[in-house]
Amino acid sequence: MANDRVDEMIETLKTLVSIPSPTGNTEKAISYVEEFLAGHQVSMYRNRKGGLIATLPGKDTSKHRMLTAHLDTLGAMVKEIKPSGRLKIDLIGGFKFNSIEGEYCTIETSSGKSYTGTILMHQTSVHVYKDAGKAERNQDNMEIRIDEKVHSAEEVRALGIEVGDFVSFDPRVQVTPSGYIKSRHLDDKASVAILLELIKRIKTEGIELPYTTHFLFSNNEEIGYGGNSNITPETVEYLAVDMGAMGDGQSTDEYTVSICVKDASGPYHYGLRKKLASLAKEKGIPYKLDIYPYYGSDASAAIRSGHDIVHGLVGPGIDSSHAFERTHRQSLGHTAALLFEYIQSEMVL
Repeated sequence: MANDRVDEMIETLKTLVSIPSPTGNTEKAISYVEEFLAGHQVSMYRNRKGGLIATLPGKDTSKHRMLTAHLDTLGAMVKEIKPSGRLKIDLIGGFKFNSIEGEYCTIETSSGKSYTGTILMHQTSVHVYKDAGKAERNQDNMEIRIDEKVHSAEEVRALGIEVGDFVSFDPRVQVTPSGYIKSRHLDDKASVAILLELIKRIKTEGIELPYTTHFLFSNNEEIGYGGNSNITPETVEYLAVDMGAMGDGQSTDEYTVSICVKDASGPYHYGLRKKLASLAKEKGIPYKLDIYPYYGSDASAAIRSGHDIVHGLVGPGIDSSHAFERTHRQSLGHTAALLFEYIQSEMVL
């Protein structure tokens, strides 16, 4: 993919990760995508869950495709206001407390006010607590230190903070001269940026797609049911675009497009997987096949909901998923290139 398109994609990604959108509180991120697509005269609507479905008409209206990426991210909620004025939190999404220790965060009240804070161990000071390094990182030991002069639960509530308020983590996004993008929430805003660039390219170049194609920007994927509805009866192929997970025993890297063959939900559709790999080979797009052992996607949620579809999963390789994530511009570009070829190809059925 051309460097200028990848540059634009990265700028969109930087904006996206900077918009707080923990699962359950995604309105601002959905609105941003809505405005982006409106600028390119794309037909769209919101479902009742708050997700956004955009549609590009194709030559064949009897068969549809759907591509998804999710805008919701990991986050937290205020679980308890402690007598000390600190906050106990409950996690949103599948991650560990140790991955957010020392992280700056924002608490958004139900009235719309925001306050900053830091997520810390209660026993942080090594000058006071001899077990500071050994204590378990869990809900009982970790808390938010609010950046306000508060020393009691009453003073915290006077700010408008209450149980159930959403907590978002600072993304700390950086783009390095060597082409790496470091940020929280690359899962899955990297894929959202890729789909937005794809839609923009189709519209600006006046490309007519072979099949009517829907793009679902879901907002409940991190809790398991983001992409399981609003799938038209005509939809044959359903492709989730989500991060490729890296680690010991994985083939996914930060420089290629990852094609998932199986995750915790089971194998993805064999024919579609082979089709994606064949397209990548034909067009010279570097790719890796991989299995993600502790993973589920919008596509697997759709299958579990009983939809009669061909399902697949591809995405950029992301290091340190659900923690301090990183990818490379090459992976974004190769993922976008494969998707561009895929949506112009013939269906497997």
